[in-house]
Amino acid sequence: MPDTFETKKQEKTVVTDVPREAGVDLRLPAVVPAVPYPIETLVPQVNQQTPAVGQRVTRPDGRMHGLGQTKYIDDMSFPGMLHAKIKRAGIASARIVRIDTSAAEAMPGVMAVVTGRDIPVNSFGPSYQDQPVLADERVFHAGDGVAAVAALTEQIALDALEKVKVEYEPLPAVFDPVEALQESSHKVHGTDTNVYAKKTIRKGDVERGFAQADHVFENRFSTQMVEHVSLEPHAAIADWDANGRVTIWCTIGRITLARGDMARTLKHPMSRIRMVGTVVGGNFGGKNEITQEPVLALLSKKTGRPVKGVYSRGEEFTSTTTRHPIIMDYKTGVTKDGKIIARKVRLVLDGGAYCSWSETTLGKAAILSAGPYNIENLDVEAYVVYTNKTMTGAMRGFGAPQVCFAYESHMDDIAKALGIDPLEIRLRNAFGEGSASPTGQVLHSVVVKESLLKAAERFGWKEGRS
Repeated sequence: MPDTFETKKQEKTVVTDVPREAGVDLRLPAVVPAVPYPIETLVPQVNQQTPAVGQRVTRPDGRMHGLGQTKYIDDMSFPGMLHAKIKRAGIASARIVRIDTSAAEAMPGVMAVVTGRDIPVNSFGPSYQDQPVLADERVFHAGDGVAAVAALTEQIALDALEKVKVEYEPLPAVFDPVEALQESSHKVHGTDTNVYAKKTIRKGDVERGFAQADHVFENRFSTQMVEHVSLEPHAAIADWDANGRVTIWCTIGRITLARGDMARTLKHPMSRIRMVGTVVGGNFGGKNEITQEPVLALLSKKTGRPVKGVYSRGEEFTSTTTRHPIIMDYKTGVTKDGKIIARKVRLVLDGGAYCSWSETTLGKAAILSAGPYNIENLDVEAYVVYTNKTMTGAMRGFGAPQVCFAYESHMDDIAKALGIDPLEIRLRNAFGEGSASPTGQVLHSVVVKESLLKAAERFGWKEGRS
């Protein structure tokens, strides 16, 4: 042992020969010198900040999807779980005179029934709290829920809905957004106007621009209501524990906002609400807010058992948010060579029965309505109105696809009338580096013209038109 110890000691004290410099102490430092931080970071050049583009990227959930083993909410089950279904109004505008749930409650297998009067705070919405969880006194569109049933099976719950009797007093309704703008139209929510948000953008002097124009073109464009049609419908499971805490498994994309809405509608502390975002089988903006979750929570609390709710495909169309239909009026003044010098736009968004994300959609549609073009004189007025139709809300683009369809169709019409190539008229007017948006934002990294030319080259645009 002593020999071994001495050997190790000697090995540790061996010093390698190091060339010495005059006047320099080469003894090893006891502490490594500190490296100054932060080390200067390398910032990618503009247009080169996405090195992953074009590379193969492995999705961690891809194998489960490919094997069909991904668990969605409808694949989940808990001991003693009940199934919930919601009775829909089926009438666009009415006053609820009476709801009789006694026959449904008496059915074997039905464990609980709730109506709007059971909701502690019966209103919600991401912008305005104008939407009831279950309609109580008034029905504003045919997809409004008026009662909900929790039963041992889905079929029993569906049968019980037929036993729920609702007496309605029909009221006037409005379905056309332009008609809804009129003072004489039926007021959906009983206020003095159906307009609940407006956006105005003005730049330069649009009337003077029209006076200076060689040609003025006008047209109206409109888009329809579009449902997201996610493969997985809206689904959720609610379960309370013995300590008064509720857990919600849901397909909602914005669970933090949903948690706040749940706390408000249930009048329950947010700290005692847990939202679990499950694997979502398609969202596209259509699952950005609560729908049936407060109802399931109340049914679960009433029965003391987990409660699952899964929308039918029909409910997806009648009772969830859709893309906004927009009526779009365009008036554009141009010179002989196709240079835009003035444009006036009027947008009327059909918001349906409730606001949802309409304020956000309105703003985006208004700002983008002029298109990616330099226009010195611009006037945009945009409105969103209530109608007695399925509510509209978030969907990919938030108002951009609708106005894009309108202003590009308008550009094609102008190009055809002036005998100018559609590509050329866009190149003459498109944004460039340092251009200003309609709201005055100076734009950087602008490659609209470069993108058009590259696309035209790959498509063979000139060859195809020669």
